[in-house]
Amino acid sequence: MASKQQMTERDISKESAEVVGEQAMGPAFLAAAASVGLSWYYFFLRGDRERGLFVGLWPPTILAFASYFNQRKMRQQLDSITQPGTTIKNALDSMMGNR
Repeated sequence: MASKQQMTERDISKESAEVVGEQAMGPAFLAAAASVGLSWYYFFLRGDRERGLFVGLWPPTILAFASYFNQRKMRQQLDSITQPGTTIKNALDSMMGNR
């Protein structure tokens, strides 16, 4: 059975991972949604089908870039935690921004 301290450390690391995901995907999600709206505008309202299809290709690209940068940031945090000689307390402090 996990001790209370281990359970707390898991909760902290889970929260920080969720915060990282929300920070990276927030603006990207809004940009992708705006791109979909713009695509529909060009395609249906303006009748410019080529431009509507072109703009419709932007959301997957935007979300792919956001996912890449999110994974890169998580990898940097993981590397900082798993450095040799790092204690769990120091790793969590550095991950949470206390140091």
